[in-house]
Amino acid sequence: MSSPSRVSTLARVLADCVPQAYYVGGIVRSSLLKRQSTDIDLTLPPEDVKPAALVLAKKLKAAVFEMDAEYGVWRLVTHKDKIQIDLTAYQGKDLKADLLRRDFAFNALAYPVTALPQIEITPQKNANAKILLKRLQRKKIVDFAGGLDDVKHKIIRHTNPRVFAEDPLRMLRAFRSAAELNFTICPATLKLIKKHAALINQPAGERIHEELTRLFNTSKAYENFVLMDRCGLLTALFPELIPQRSCAEVYYGKGGVLKHTLLVLKRIEYLLDHLDTAFPKYARRLQEMTHQKPLFKMTALLHDIAKPATARMKDGRLRFFYHEQRGAKMARSVLERLHYSRPDMRLIGAMIGEHLRPSNLASNDFITDKGAYHFFRDLGDAAVPMLFLCWADYTSYVTDAQLRRILPHSDESLMSLARAQKKEAVGKTLRHLQVLSLLFSKFFEHPRVVRPSRIITGRDVMDALNIPSSPKIGEILEAVAVAQVEGKVQSKEDALAFIRNLVNTENK
Repeated sequence: MSSPSRVSTLARVLADCVPQAYYVGGIVRSSLLKRQSTDIDLTLPPEDVKPAALVLAKKLKAAVFEMDAEYGVWRLVTHKDKIQIDLTAYQGKDLKADLLRRDFAFNALAYPVTALPQIEITPQKNANAKILLKRLQRKKIVDFAGGLDDVKHKIIRHTNPRVFAEDPLRMLRAFRSAAELNFTICPATLKLIKKHAALINQPAGERIHEELTRLFNTSKAYENFVLMDRCGLLTALFPELIPQRSCAEVYYGKGGVLKHTLLVLKRIEYLLDHLDTAFPKYARRLQEMTHQKPLFKMTALLHDIAKPATARMKDGRLRFFYHEQRGAKMARSVLERLHYSRPDMRLIGAMIGEHLRPSNLASNDFITDKGAYHFFRDLGDAAVPMLFLCWADYTSYVTDAQLRRILPHSDESLMSLARAQKKEAVGKTLRHLQVLSLLFSKFFEHPRVVRPSRIITGRDVMDALNIPSSPKIGEILEAVAVAQVEGKVQSKEDALAFIRNLVNTENK
């Protein structure tokens, strides 16, 4: 954290160089909540923005550039602490008009730089410094919309009836803010969101993606997605989910597949926050793999996207043949619309496209090392994330109370199929959880089973068998890897003897 002298210096520089400016928006609201911000937002008359930016940049030894000529936005970033300061022209004739055009009342607050708040700066490694305004004098806070009361009562309330028509992304921002701040969206604002929900896909995909990522990164994505659905915003944003609501109600109950989808989101959110409860033996190591939490939650939302399109009755039973493969393709279309990166799309596609693999393993009385090897080999980096998805999928079929009851038994020896069937849904879920625990145990405790080290190379194969390079080499190396997993091969000499015998057997 910066020293007191450095802190007071910045406040004084701002007051001296731009005395007509006000701290506005998130920096004021967050500081009232004692939450740090990643930048300082200042607003001032349009004609003052550029001169003020240049003067401040020189005084603070900061890089400076114009971000948005249309709205009069200039940005500074100091070289020393990487403090980001945005200067924006009034949107409207004066400060009052500017504040009342903002999205929510708690963001329509301003504080004069001349009031000299204490600025607490926390430098970050490879990121902008975190900022907190301290010792704010409430009587000097400018509040035309009742934002101070909203902060006090943790309410999100729109400032004017045009707020969502002017920028539909604000509807999604309301839910993201509610999730991040643990606030409640007021009924009037929810009603206005419902009125304008159809506009949500007007903003650029990148902007929607950013809001979704921040929402998914909280521990309250599920409850806010449920509320988004009640307002019509969820299916307006993801029209591909509309058919889910009436699909398979006989199986999932009222709400159909969409009800199940939201329950899977609930479960994966719980899992990612409670790895120590679900997998106590591996929680620490699994925690290191959860940095892509927003991607995992998006996968949960899309994992059954193709069920309505593939629903068929067979032998009196509703089936969804190849919904996982078709779902991976449908999900890619959604993700492209939201401008997800290619690596992220590949990960989500692999998780969705193969999410029945553990169920297929669970249909056997025993999980062989060979089966576990093929699973982790085929899924690669998507294997562990997909096990998170499967855990959420399986546990969505039991109640919270049932889940609490069976979790302590999920790392016990694999229950027999016959015993699981006697216990119906709870038994089936517990057995699936035991399969996941078994796969994790092989992954962490028996790496030779799932990631056998290569003991011979393609060149070794060609030299030993006197054959040229061809796809056959890869097939032979794969056979050696399987033999290692099964304990038939333990050294290079074993491997060479194995491949000679393999070729001789094939030639007979």
